[in-house]
Amino acid sequence: MISSIPQVYIGEYGTLSIDRFKEMDYQSVRKYHIPVELLMENAGLNLARLSVGLVGSGSTILIGAGPGNNGGGGCVAARRLAGWGYSVSLHLLNTKFKPLMSVQLQRALVAGAIIRECEHPDLFLDAYLGFSQRVPLPTSYQQVIHEKSKLDCHKISLDLPTGFDSQSGKLDFIPNTILTLAAMKTELLNFLSTNHVYIADIGLPHQVYTDFGLKPFNTFPACGLVRCLPAKSADL
Repeated sequence: MISSIPQVYIGEYGTLSIDRFKEMDYQSVRKYHIPVELLMENAGLNLARLSVGLVGSGSTILIGAGPGNNGGGGCVAARRLAGWGYSVSLHLLNTKFKPLMSVQLQRALVAGAIIRECEHPDLFLDAYLGFSQRVPLPTSYQQVIHEKSKLDCHKISLDLPTGFDSQSGKLDFIPNTILTLAAMKTELLNFLSTNHVYIADIGLPHQVYTDFGLKPFNTFPACGLVRCLPAKSADL
């Protein structure tokens, strides 16, 4: 249940810019030997866990997956959700997949996810593009995310909303919920008052957090997710 996810005041834990998070992600792989595939598995699992808190058993879930690691995380969620008995459809933004995305897609399809459009899903997951996206997006991508913004259901973006302009804060795709990975991104702070923002545990050791001046989330062991609340007045 969503209500059982621990809540934290993000001012107590600290934030990272998107560029600093890229460094954190890289260090986790290089220094701590955590493979990208394992990080992807953890991200997708926690996206699936968050999803089931928002819809009933057997609901229809549409997942938009891009060609890279964000799309791979979406496909992990698709595999998990299909295995748990949900009706899972995949909308693919591109067919020139990176190797890990291709592997995760095949696993999701074997588990029961289907590549097809779904006009009336109970939940939509935006896993098209992650922290490496560059704006403005190609026109074809913009058309897709504008269409998906109009879906009459709850919408979750994985890590960063697709088309997010980190400089201006402008959103092309407008989610109800953002599930960002490992740590709060400074550029997302403005959305705490208008969106539900959660952080997913992707399996980084505490030392990675302290290396980057962050306080590790001691609530992650409960369910692998935390919900972010605006800083308390004492933190401002």
